[in-house]
Amino acid sequence: MNFKEMTNAVRFLAVDMIENAGSGHPGIALGFADVASVLFRDFLKFDPADHLRSDRDRLVISAGHASTLLYALMFLTGYKGLTLEDIKSFRKKGSKCSGHPEYGLLEGVESTTGPLGQGLANAVGMAVAERTKGNGNFTYVIAGDGDLMEGISHEAASFAGALGLSRLIVLFDDNHITIDGPTDITCKDDIRMRFGAYNWHYQSIDGHNEQEIVAAISAAQNNLRPSIIACRTTIGYGAPTKAGNSGCHGSPLGNDEVAQMRKVFGWTADPFAIPSDILSAWRQVGLRPKTFATKSNKSNAVSLDEIKKTIAQAKKEFAGNQKPTATRKASQSVINALSSVLPGLIGGSADLTPSNGTHGKDMRIITIENHCGQYIHYGIREHAMGGIMNGLALYDEGIIPYGGTFLCFSDYMRASIRMSAMMKLGVIYVFTHDSIGVGEDGPTHQPIEQLTGLRSIPGINVMRPADSIETAECWELAIKNRNVPSALILSRQDLPPVNDYRDENLCSFGAYVLGKAAGQSAKDRDLTLLATGSEVSLALSVRKLLLNEGINVAVVSMPCCELFDQQSKEYKSMALGRAPVASLEAGSVAMWAKYTGSLDRCIGIDDFGISAPCSDLYEHFGLTPQHIADRCKAILRSA
Repeated sequence: MNFKEMTNAVRFLAVDMIENAGSGHPGIALGFADVASVLFRDFLKFDPADHLRSDRDRLVISAGHASTLLYALMFLTGYKGLTLEDIKSFRKKGSKCSGHPEYGLLEGVESTTGPLGQGLANAVGMAVAERTKGNGNFTYVIAGDGDLMEGISHEAASFAGALGLSRLIVLFDDNHITIDGPTDITCKDDIRMRFGAYNWHYQSIDGHNEQEIVAAISAAQNNLRPSIIACRTTIGYGAPTKAGNSGCHGSPLGNDEVAQMRKVFGWTADPFAIPSDILSAWRQVGLRPKTFATKSNKSNAVSLDEIKKTIAQAKKEFAGNQKPTATRKASQSVINALSSVLPGLIGGSADLTPSNGTHGKDMRIITIENHCGQYIHYGIREHAMGGIMNGLALYDEGIIPYGGTFLCFSDYMRASIRMSAMMKLGVIYVFTHDSIGVGEDGPTHQPIEQLTGLRSIPGINVMRPADSIETAECWELAIKNRNVPSALILSRQDLPPVNDYRDENLCSFGAYVLGKAAGQSAKDRDLTLLATGSEVSLALSVRKLLLNEGINVAVVSMPCCELFDQQSKEYKSMALGRAPVASLEAGSVAMWAKYTGSLDRCIGIDDFGISAPCSDLYEHFGLTPQHIADRCKAILRSA
């Protein structure tokens, strides 16, 4: 079958989708069809009938606006579960073919992409996973100028070069156009020199020349470094009046332009009609012989019994040691225990390993010389770390990625965290130095608004444990809940224990009445004081002061608001009681009003910190037992 006819089928199916939807991005679908077609025809190892082969090649469309290019090739090669009606419903409500590729809607979509650069970082994570697993597959990325401009691409590409990820191949749509116009109005980068400095293999080719594309991908497959192929293309290739300019990036071509383009390419088929000989040729591509080691990657399920036993043992050890302990140190103890029973646990830190306590004692480091390990030094690359962890989780459900940095630096990786939640990936974010308790490092390192920011992301469990036992329980929940990301918010400073050993994981309720007040009837309370993390022990001190004055206070530890919100109405009523509710947390207070009923009952910090010792900071912000007790009494007087 003539190659041009096969690629024209891809182009016009993509254009038909966009015209039918009335929106979309025809520029890259037309301009990159030759490169993508060669990749599918000659190189990509995939099985349309059984997508979850563990050693399949991964293809990540980092330039997510190229979704129609992917959907067209998937349909033409016969992917299971993708029909012509799905293709026709592109961008419609409920369609499997969403505007940008969404993980979980269609087999063959390896990652949700759209935020530029994210897919490239995901692919780096997949390439790391391939090296640790030794599956022998390639990871391909289709990327555009926008992907390479975004900062995350610099972090991820630098990391990939440092690890020598030789089975990572980026196909760069080098069309010299962005929405605002030619790329040179904002970017003078020399891509060859840039990626050479990253320790990458670089090639530059004509992206419309079949032979050059074949030769370049073959050369990339045989190089010992990650590869980038700059494919010089024309955006909107073949559109008579719109090719080569930014106007065809993100808008339909229009009926007249499409009609003229059909004449240019000699394409006479009706919209969505693929001539039978061309469709047959593409279906043969989907059926071409390929050697796969396994049927699927479903064999690496996590052993929940082993996790429960390991966490129970950790809790018993914590209960036997009643010394004040920073929850970051308790977390490291849990990691030490879990890493020996969970070979799929892959940890790391953004150059803060000693501070975050993320390296398990027996975890081997993944390096360029040794890819068979469990621990990654990400360097000072928080944003890439988040995207790479998403890629690790996407590659194999048996991989449990976690990575650490300071809570205040979670801002650098917020886009990646959002994507974890959107894709329902069980990535574990370990955020230490969780409050003004950081102390002398000052306001740049003291998180105030970050907790509220993280809690505002749908579909993530933000867990701030109060002591070692809660830390162990939160780790158990993070490991078990594989369809939701978790953020563990851990203290730098030592915290006194507030719990004794218990078999039940009380953190699973999100919140629970602490200590002796647990047996108290809700109607017997004068006040319920909600607290998290380091402020739980402070709340207990406040309770003691108020009890001495005859005020009956129940302290509720709320390590995870999201889990609490999922509980029954009866449980929530039991925990919060009928008395006035006040909240206590060393951070911004806005989100607590949904539990207290009023911001006036929320005790916290709505200003940036200062540089001072931890104890001085708590006093400066009025977070002392006596001051909080006085606030509680004022709340009761106004109730």
